[in-house]
Amino acid sequence: MSQQGKLHELLARVGLTVVEDVYPGSLFPPEAGWRILRGIAAPDGAAREALDAAWWRRLADADGEFLVAVFGHRIGGNDSWWTRVRHTGGGVPGLTGDPGFVALSLDGQVLLAEVPGADGPRATALDRLPERLEEAAETAGRETEAERAEVWAAVPGRPARPLHWAEGIGSNPAAPDELLIRLLDVETGFLHGCDRPAVLDAAVAHPDPQVRARPADTFRPKLTPDQWLTMVRAEPSPSRRVFWAGTARAWGVELPEALYDDLLAGPTRAEAADLPGLPAHHLPGLAADADPRVRVAACARWADLAVPLRARLLADTDDAVRTAALLARHVDVPMPRDVFAALPEPRRALEQCSLGPELEAELVRDEDAEVRRALAANPRLGAHGVAVLAEDPNGDIRSAVALRPDLDEEQRAAVRHEFDPKLMSHTLPWVKDLHGDADAMRRLAESSHPLVRRSVARARRLPPDVVERLARDEDRTVRLFLTESCDDAPAELLLEVWRWWDGSFSHPDRPRSHPNFPRTGLLRYADDPAGRMRRLVLDDPESTPADVARLARDPEPEVRRRAAEDPRLSPADAVRLLNDPEAYIRNTAIRNPRLPSRVLAGLLHTRETACVAVTNPSIPVPVLDRMLAVAAEAVAARR
Repeated sequence: MSQQGKLHELLARVGLTVVEDVYPGSLFPPEAGWRILRGIAAPDGAAREALDAAWWRRLADADGEFLVAVFGHRIGGNDSWWTRVRHTGGGVPGLTGDPGFVALSLDGQVLLAEVPGADGPRATALDRLPERLEEAAETAGRETEAERAEVWAAVPGRPARPLHWAEGIGSNPAAPDELLIRLLDVETGFLHGCDRPAVLDAAVAHPDPQVRARPADTFRPKLTPDQWLTMVRAEPSPSRRVFWAGTARAWGVELPEALYDDLLAGPTRAEAADLPGLPAHHLPGLAADADPRVRVAACARWADLAVPLRARLLADTDDAVRTAALLARHVDVPMPRDVFAALPEPRRALEQCSLGPELEAELVRDEDAEVRRALAANPRLGAHGVAVLAEDPNGDIRSAVALRPDLDEEQRAAVRHEFDPKLMSHTLPWVKDLHGDADAMRRLAESSHPLVRRSVARARRLPPDVVERLARDEDRTVRLFLTESCDDAPAELLLEVWRWWDGSFSHPDRPRSHPNFPRTGLLRYADDPAGRMRRLVLDDPESTPADVARLARDPEPEVRRRAAEDPRLSPADAVRLLNDPEAYIRNTAIRNPRLPSRVLAGLLHTRETACVAVTNPSIPVPVLDRMLAVAAEAVAARR
């Protein structure tokens, strides 16, 4: 049974009829109810010894309906949902006791909550909830320096959440390098986003191979060439050493000759022979190696092989080596029909080899669409073969032809291709290779094919006339790519794109983080109907704490989140935002250094919020040190 089904079954057992499950939306969220029940930023007088029938009568409306969430029965995504229920029987609903609940009146004015405890149930009852929350936020925001010192002197304290602290402490921007280096022995997840040189130096030289690998095993490694080489050399596993060497090369790291020598001398010589950038003086030895896998690898460097070595490989006794040699030879030398017919698997020849004119003419009309599809991407296909495939009955084959670099733009426009503008697109490698050629960029910016123009827009620098043209492109993804990748994107375009795009995984926070994005004159968007534009107000250097306070109460969640991350947010507003319906806004407020220390300390000791709370940069470093020590002990005890 699903979690939702279990919850509905439990509610039915205690005499409640489920009406519907309700997303918090603009409502006070269940998570904030649990927080108040724990006494964190709770209004005065919230705690009760018990919940009598009078409180239940205040909670339910005229039809006996209210909202409820049950401890341990969470439903929803990032935010748990309320369940709207109806109680029509007399007396008190059977919610009291295990496992605990939080309930809210439909008008948001009354909050009831209760959880069992070793010393009896802990209960909360509040009326005039919005007003009481406002008072509690103002009270919590009036924290003195002496009170802050008292709070931090008691941390870690109990109940400790060491495993949650270990998970989050590495993301605290105030944590010094020395603390993060000690954290490597406890938790390494933070290395995925770490860019601190001293910490990365320690990680790639760490005795634990899993720690060493973590900074490299991420979407966009931040390692320097020296750190890559340190990690490769420290890897005890020969196969993993070759793997990391190849990964380093893929990220543009030049490997020293001595490292190639070491890798080729090891037990994974065959894998090392495939590494790009292998010094040419190794090729004679590879071509004569006893292992056929190594000789196959040598064939990939055909252009660098001397004629006698090529002849030896073409006459090799091993079928795989001879095939690799033939394929390499016929990259430039047209392959005759008899050689093609003798290949055990023709796919690679179709994709990469130069073919004899008669053979090519036959294959581009082959009844097997897979054959024609492979040929469409072959960069050595002759002009006649390209012309035939440009009229192929299969749309995907014509579409592949339309992206060939050997077509001029008039030819490309004549190909009836298929293109879905909504699909994810990648930069065409041949266009990327021309990014430094201004004339080529001018020519390709006028292409009829959107993917060609999108690939041009990915250039870091472009001539002014090309930028102007692409900034007016009918394909909005072209305009988006220009704002993400091109340093010359104009401010007007950046603002236009910002109205509908605020960053991707590969280009986070673009276009807003673009150097040409406007930084002044943004106060004019204070009353803009689009929340996305109101967000910009706080980026203006003339904005004030009063602007932050106003936007913290904005109806749009994304605007409130921008206010929640602002360092000018008042302590009281930081507490108010802990009651926001959206989890990501509450978490942003938890990370704000203006959050009062007593409230933050309470969140540090709550399982649901400890991992986020430990990232708050206002936590003093000595306190972080103590928390790490407790976390290290807890992690060691589990190993």
